[in-house]
Amino acid sequence: MCARSGWKLSAPAVGYQGAYMSTLLLGKNGQVGWELQRALAPLGPLVALDRQGLNGLCGDLANLDGLRATVRELKPAVIVNAAAYTAVDRAEEDRELADTINTAALGILAEEAKGLGALLVHYSTDYVFDGSGAAPWREEATTAPLNHYGATKLAGEEAIQEQGCRHLIFRTSWVYATRGKNFLATMARLIQERDALKVIDDQIGAPTGAELIADVSAHAVRLARLDSRINGLFHLVAAGETSWHGYACFIAEWLKRQGIEVKATPDRIAPVSTDAWPTPAQRPLNSRLSTEKLEHALGLELPSWQAGVERALAERYIPTKE
Repeated sequence: MCARSGWKLSAPAVGYQGAYMSTLLLGKNGQVGWELQRALAPLGPLVALDRQGLNGLCGDLANLDGLRATVRELKPAVIVNAAAYTAVDRAEEDRELADTINTAALGILAEEAKGLGALLVHYSTDYVFDGSGAAPWREEATTAPLNHYGATKLAGEEAIQEQGCRHLIFRTSWVYATRGKNFLATMARLIQERDALKVIDDQIGAPTGAELIADVSAHAVRLARLDSRINGLFHLVAAGETSWHGYACFIAEWLKRQGIEVKATPDRIAPVSTDAWPTPAQRPLNSRLSTEKLEHALGLELPSWQAGVERALAERYIPTKE
């Protein structure tokens, strides 16, 4: 249970223009949260929480009162929310909890951020769109979620915007990391275990590494300290596009090149349509996101999805030399 405590920051927090910038990170043990602990550390004092909390501080987005009390106690200059209800199919039934975590908690964080004059950083999803067409979605495109998870994430975005606090909302897609459960880890294992696989080929997006998301986020927070125009909604994904089937074949080809035994070689990974793999929650077919706005605002050129996936696979499968 989260409760009030006598937690004190190790250095004074003096806001955006000062020498120190205190940061509260929620969701520290998730894929993105884990990388954010590293990326945000150089910016100043960092309090990183998971659902269990720390020293009485509350990091559970389902505990709205505890969450509010924690923000008021710490008075951070930056709040970074990497926590979310992400069980897409389960959200179709577990609607109340998904609403609380993905929407109501964001209203609380935004309200408290506005009162403190703090910057709120939050992560959203391509699932706010209906997946129609083939062009990359721009930030201002019409939203129309196909499932309840997407609806809660969109409502969370709106809750932040309605409060009018300084904010950075990053929509991303197809997130993977070198730890935790994700498509990359699952597929790399199945390719080595099974003689053949079937993978969806009519959903298109960009596999995006948690490390990339964290590094871009930290860069954006640094710039936001100096320029109030760094504010609003941005799309953050790796460059390029592929299908889940193309992604799986890329993993199989990489493993094979490294001399790792592969049972399901690319020619044994069969493409199938989304209709052949029914799920409780409908998925968008077009998850392409335009990153033009982000790259212009932050002065960045985002790397290809292939470069990120290769790096993650190398970290998993190639031993580092002493």
